Amino acid sequence: MRKLSLCLFFLISSTAMAQQTDTLFLKKLMQEKPELFAGILNHPNKNEVQLMYTQVNRDQNNKPSFKTFSYNLNPSRYFYPASTVKLAGVIFALEKVNELKSKGLTTNLTMLTDSSFKGQTKVIKDESAANGKPSLAHYIKKVLLTSDNDAFNRLFEFIGRAEINAKLKKYGMTESRILNRLAIGDGGEASKNTNPIDFYDGNQLVYHQPPQYDEKEYPLELTNLIVGIGYMDSKDQLVNKPYSFENKNVFTIGDQQSLMKRLIMPEAYKAKDRFNLTPEDYQLIYTYMSKLPTESDYPKYDAKEFWPTYAKMLYYGRAKNAVIDPNIRIFNKYGDSYGFIIDNAYFVDFKNKVEFFLTAVVQSNEDGIYNDGKYEYETVCYPFMKNIGEEIYKYELDRKKAKLPNLDKFKMDYK
Repeated sequence: MRKLSLCLFFLISSTAMAQQTDTLFLKKLMQEKPELFAGILNHPNKNEVQLMYTQVNRDQNNKPSFKTFSYNLNPSRYFYPASTVKLAGVIFALEKVNELKSKGLTTNLTMLTDSSFKGQTKVIKDESAANGKPSLAHYIKKVLLTSDNDAFNRLFEFIGRAEINAKLKKYGMTESRILNRLAIGDGGEASKNTNPIDFYDGNQLVYHQPPQYDEKEYPLELTNLIVGIGYMDSKDQLVNKPYSFENKNVFTIGDQQSLMKRLIMPEAYKAKDRFNLTPEDYQLIYTYMSKLPTESDYPKYDAKEFWPTYAKMLYYGRAKNAVIDPNIRIFNKYGDSYGFIIDNAYFVDFKNKVEFFLTAVVQSNEDGIYNDGKYEYETVCYPFMKNIGEEIYKYELDRKKAKLPNLDKFKMDYK
């Protein structure tokens, strides 16, 4: 009995030690570069930093396994996830299409959105598309290329709020919830109601989706919901009260990276736990989440407004003059709002056989006023994202691997 107890003790101790090592690695890595990270390390809660880095190790059959490291991770401490929720919207919209294929639904059908509740808006054309017509496929491209808010809102309305949150739960993302459309002040009853939608093939109606209503609430026990000393209201008037993030979207760093790993490497999961996506769906997502805005013809973007690294916070820091490494592709979904910068990424270096996952959030709001557009993105947030991405990449360049990965499936056609 004593022998069994000792064995149990050492097993528990070694597990605890492994977990402790996992939480210390990123801190040590940053401590070794005080010129880059001292400000963040000295004030981790002030800047709301949370990090998750996952190494990928391949076996002789190229099957991946993961080893994860974290810094300051706290799923109960709230940060505003901004546009990072859009990747879940992309995946769940494609899943819904696959579930409705027997009805004739495809991503390229013309998607006409109507309105049936106060504040809802219609969509009958999309001039950024080659044919001038809105479709799920084109909305997905706009979400992944430049994080278009309206495009996400149309996906949200198609999926429905109840189904979005049911899918989060289904795939084990229980720390998160998606309640609202973005950038339109959506909340309350408006967020529970979604628009009627019709799908057409030419002039023929293929599928009609009536308005949906989600009566459910999605409570989560969270801290850090009431912040700052004031905020700007909808009339641009200063309100001298703390700002509340209650009843807003939640997408934790752990859940974000969980979704990314399942998307990028479904082969690491049992068939029943994979997303219900076709090979064409994966190709669509991989292509447009790694494609640069300047490589896109439809939609076509002004390079002054959407420069090559516009959507690549980690590693490039959104620098307009960054030199693009042709060997590296970053498959990611970023978010930026209320002083928060978030990026959820999978890195590939085809030349050096490097791959890893990195998910990060950082925030800066020195004056404590929210919704005023005055945040230290350029001096605090972007440099941090650039530096942490670069340092993890450098570490991965030197990390010894038993088997080098075959990364051919991530070579997309960007023409």
